[in-house]
Amino acid sequence: MSMYLLIVLIPLLSAITSGLFGRYIGEKGSTILTSSLIGITSLLSWISLYNYFKNPLPIYIHLWNWIESGTLQINIGLQFDTITIIMLTLVTSVSALVHLYSSEYMAGDPHVPRFMSYLSLFTFFMIILVTADNFLQLFIGWEGVGLCSYLLINFWFTRIQANKSAIKAMIVNRVGDIGVTLAIFTIFILFGSLDFSTVFALIHKLQDHYIIFFNFSIHTLTLISILLLIGAIGKSAQLGLHTWLPDAMEGPTPVSALIHAATMVTAGVFLLIRSSPILEFAPNALIVIVIIGALTALFAATIGLVQNDIKKVIAYSTCSQLGYMVFACGLSNYSVSLFHLFNHGFFKALLFLSAGAVIHAMADEQDMRKLGGLIKSLPFTYSMMLIGSLSLMGFPFLTGFYSKDAILEWSFAKYTIESNFAHWLGTLAALFTAFYSFRLLYLTFISNSNASQSVFKNSHESGFKMSFPLFILAIASIFIGYLFKDAFIGLGSSFFGNSIFILPSNADTFIDAEFIPLFMKWLPVIFSLFGASLAFILYHFFTIELTSFKLNFQTIYIFLNNKWHFDLIYNSFIVKPLLSFGHNISYKLLDRGFIEFIGPFGVSKSIKFISSYSKTIQTGLIYHYAFTIFVFATLFIFFIGPAAQPINDLLITLIFVIGLVSSA
Repeated sequence: MSMYLLIVLIPLLSAITSGLFGRYIGEKGSTILTSSLIGITSLLSWISLYNYFKNPLPIYIHLWNWIESGTLQINIGLQFDTITIIMLTLVTSVSALVHLYSSEYMAGDPHVPRFMSYLSLFTFFMIILVTADNFLQLFIGWEGVGLCSYLLINFWFTRIQANKSAIKAMIVNRVGDIGVTLAIFTIFILFGSLDFSTVFALIHKLQDHYIIFFNFSIHTLTLISILLLIGAIGKSAQLGLHTWLPDAMEGPTPVSALIHAATMVTAGVFLLIRSSPILEFAPNALIVIVIIGALTALFAATIGLVQNDIKKVIAYSTCSQLGYMVFACGLSNYSVSLFHLFNHGFFKALLFLSAGAVIHAMADEQDMRKLGGLIKSLPFTYSMMLIGSLSLMGFPFLTGFYSKDAILEWSFAKYTIESNFAHWLGTLAALFTAFYSFRLLYLTFISNSNASQSVFKNSHESGFKMSFPLFILAIASIFIGYLFKDAFIGLGSSFFGNSIFILPSNADTFIDAEFIPLFMKWLPVIFSLFGASLAFILYHFFTIELTSFKLNFQTIYIFLNNKWHFDLIYNSFIVKPLLSFGHNISYKLLDRGFIEFIGPFGVSKSIKFISSYSKTIQTGLIYHYAFTIFVFATLFIFFIGPAAQPINDLLITLIFVIGLVSSA
């Protein structure tokens, strides 16, 4: 029990110590302290995973009673089941390697202690999210992760673009948070509790429950599922609320690795997996989830084809892979989705940290068109990037192959319209993924150098603190998938126990997937190899023709380069109208208009007017004053006096008493 508490508390201790005492312990002290503490947390997570393999029984730790108000009772507790243990292992492992990597990457920055504190705090809130045993506690971690992402994206706050990107990430995620908030409210109203165990145990009793809203009958569990999906769309950057993710690249590269590999974007998928008992009784919501995930996988892959920023290419690959995880959840393949999430975390962290090594060596240059020829000066980084790219495209027997191939096989074996839709979009996305992955490798490492000669000549491999995490992640990108495949998707595996619920009608896909045609099994691999070969051939032998192609089909190229014009659409139809409304209605009409009229400005203006008018009455003539007194006395006697007789009597008595006292 103490081990599990330490896993939660050590990152918080690391964040507090580095944040409050960073100026005293200095850059070196903060990096050593935080890296060591998060490393210990990672070690404890792996020990807990080992123990769980030996004895797969969930562990529940009650800490204290938090809220008791009527029927609402919220306890702070920790839940360690299969899903939690897997997520903890991923989060703490990647975070530990990112901390170590950052100690060299961020060297010389005057605010390193603050940066390390933010990283540890990010890890802490993600751990709170995955260990929660109720929806409200999960929401605390959910919001904490969003806050830390804002702080880290905006770490170099003197950059205007970093400010904009951080604010954009915060606002877009608030849209998703509305969905999660409404889902939590609905769950409490229906079940009278927010505890996972209570809610999930009562789900079956409400499978036929409907809510009447404006004469519309809405299936309750479908409504909750859609609201949870909105939250997942925002957090995991699915189609519609994806625009914040590429802009998040403005933060330091270690931040990009942590956000895209282990924290933040994985939270949405985790929410869907955790809520599997709710989703299973909402078949229409599952269809929507499949469609959203499949469209995201293809959409993001098409944009990645034309990106020139090395980090943005990898960012769109994250968005695309998250689409695979989401539509796997929609097909009730939660274990495979979690498997891909687990595998993806390692090779995606490898890709981002390798990109960081390139940027570090090339004087912060991120445009692939201004790189090239680095295979000679950065052979180790090239090898790491190659391993990560091969794993990303699902090259046979690397980590990404086992989970990505399983998702596509199971989608084909489902034999429904939405599953076939997801299968073919996912297969096409696999081709595009391989294409832009090898395009990145070729333009960065193999093509002739377009970099500044002074920078190119001085480029060299990173030191041990940056290279060691790459090596560990490369090993994981090769072997993790093979080592864990039987536990996640093996026939008869009891690894997940009761942590994932699947209706019997949705649980027969595994058997069917074993009997699909061999050609369909290998089709994603064939598409990936074709995409990689096509990228190499085009960029090596047909450079001029490729340029001509871009010019002849510039409409398509501009469309993809502008990210399907999502930002333009949002700015034109949402952002600008809202800003205009805020300026014209809120600012001009209310703030500078009505509120000022009845507020300080209006009151002062009225008093000034009254005083300027009143002074004209001050004539200095006694008969004017006598006449005024006569008029007001008459009004008082005949109109006001009778209504206020008790007050009048009191005033007369007081005047009489005061007169007697003064005369005495």
